[in-house]
Formats: sequence, C-alpha cells, structure tokens
Amino acid sequence: MIYWQLFLAFFIPNIIGYGGGPAIIPLIENEVVATYGWMTHPQFAETLALGNALPSPIATKIAGYIGYDVAGIGGAAIAIFATVAPSLILMIVALGVLYRYRDSVKVKSMSQWVRPVVMILMAYLTWNFLEESLATSGFIHTLIIAAVAALLLMKTKVHPALVVGFGLTYGALLLG
Repeated sequence: MIYWQLFLAFFIPNIIGYGGGPAIIPLIENEVVATYGWMTHPQFAETLALGNALPSPIATKIAGYIGYDVAGIGGAAIAIFATVAPSLILMIVALGVLYRYRDSVKVKSMSQWVRPVVMILMAYLTWNFLEESLATSGFIHTLIIAAVAALLLMKTKVHPALVVGFGLTYGALLLG
C-alpha cells in the first residue's frame, strides 16, 4: 500500500503541475506533508534546501529522497518513476503521433522549422558559455580547452563524456 501511496503522491502533482520542478514543489509538499504526513513542513523545507544544493532536476531529487525515507530503495524507485512517468507518457504519445504521420506534409514542414530553432538555441547557449568562460577563465585557457576538445572530438572520436571529464580535470588542476 505504501508504494501505491508514494506513486500517487508524486504522479498526481507531476501530471497536473505545469511549469517544471519549481511549480510542482507546493503540490508535492501538500501530498507529502498534509495528505500522507510523511514529513513536517520544516522537514520538507530542509529536503528542498538539500535538493536545491545538488545538481539535476529538483523534483526527481525530492522524490528519490522522500521515497527512500518512506520505503527504502523500492520507495525511491517508485517515487522517481512516478515523477518522470507523466513526461515519459506524453513523449511516447507525441512521438507515436509524429511517427504515424511522418509522411504528412505538415509534419515534415514542422520538422524543418524545428531544426533551425534548435540550432539557434544551441548557438545562443554556446555563445553564453563562451562569454562566461572568457570572463572567468581567460582567453588562453578557453582557447586551450576549446582546441583540445575540438581535436579530440573530430580527430580521435573520443566519447564526448570523456572530453567533458578532461575539461573538468583541466579546470580543477589549473584553474581551481
């Protein structure tokens, strides 16, 4: 029964909440504190503060922590699944519709319009990263990291995760 309650406590806020993690936090708090009584308001506030201090989406961190606190590893798995299930279901349905109508002129033109928008968003993100890197690390370090990353990715076909790891190591050793 506790697993079902955990599922409902995280599925319902995520299915009806709109706006991502910060928008559904009050809904999750209501379920966890008022409906099921697994935590007090101050305990939930501490959990939220801890979750905000760590990387990754806040809703999954809170779900994992509360699920584990209430019902161990199984509870954490159920709570995290209930948190991501609404997005997963919506994505599967949307992809199913797109795949079914993939030969449609409207779907093809929509796909053609999405690519340039994604490219512009990625270029904007890259520009922001470049500006931040130049401001915090300087021109020489930014140039070294960019050149080594480009060479590794294009010439040696090293996995991108390893390139990120190399960049982090460089930054920790020489810029930290």
